[in-house]
Amino acid sequence: MASPSSSPVALRGAATLAALLAAVCLLHAGGAAAAAADLCVDYYDCTCPDAYKIVQGVLVQAHKSDPRIFASLIRLHFHDCFVQGCDGSLLLNTFNGMETEQDAIPNKGSARGYSVVDAAKAALEAACPGVVSCADILAIASEISVQLSGGPGWSVLLGRLDGFTSNFTAAGELPGPFDPLNTLKEKYRTATLDDTTDLVALSGAHTFGRVQCQFVTDRLYNFSGTNRPDPTLNPGYRAFLSQRCPRNGPVGSLNDLDPTTPDKFDKNYFTNLKVNRGFL
Repeated sequence: MASPSSSPVALRGAATLAALLAAVCLLHAGGAAAAAADLCVDYYDCTCPDAYKIVQGVLVQAHKSDPRIFASLIRLHFHDCFVQGCDGSLLLNTFNGMETEQDAIPNKGSARGYSVVDAAKAALEAACPGVVSCADILAIASEISVQLSGGPGWSVLLGRLDGFTSNFTAAGELPGPFDPLNTLKEKYRTATLDDTTDLVALSGAHTFGRVQCQFVTDRLYNFSGTNRPDPTLNPGYRAFLSQRCPRNGPVGSLNDLDPTTPDKFDKNYFTNLKVNRGFL
């Protein structure tokens, strides 16, 4: 395990990311969702007082058979919020041939956790029918996922309404693993997020979870068309990844995004970058 860094950026990484995961919901609460000013912590106190505990119970159960689920749910929430706000539109299935956000390249075959959200919704419907929105379930699940993975908790602002439209085109413009920095900054600005602080902090969500070999093979074998590895990649880490992702190996093989604490929400995404051990 890597030693904790004393860098102010690294020390603030996990806490800042947690705060921004909460803030992104508030920033994007417009459109089909409730207005930002209407969101509040006690939104369901009278109508569904056990909502948080119910979602937590579903997540704890799901994690027993799927250690990746917490990271997957955070990604699901981010991909929902980045496209037309935190309105649950990512959860809409294709209907009558209409392509939805689920069909877009950044989500198709990689976004996961839908069944857990469905299970949480079913449990909530049994306790308090027609009360808790799917958009709020995603927000609650993200906070619980961070907390149960060793990260900080926060008071989840609630009161979003579920959207009835899905934006396939916009979902195709989600931040991608091969986007250059200028493109990433532009996408964050378009999403009304800060292109420096938000971009850096929210990237820290890659502190846990898994990723496919296809997103690192160029860095290992043909960086920028040179037919050589990325010279900035830590040699020891590069050798390790080469074993996990051989040149002609299956592209779908999964690897830890964080080689030090792969299932823990901490600041090691940033400490890994400082020693050139970043996967993406």
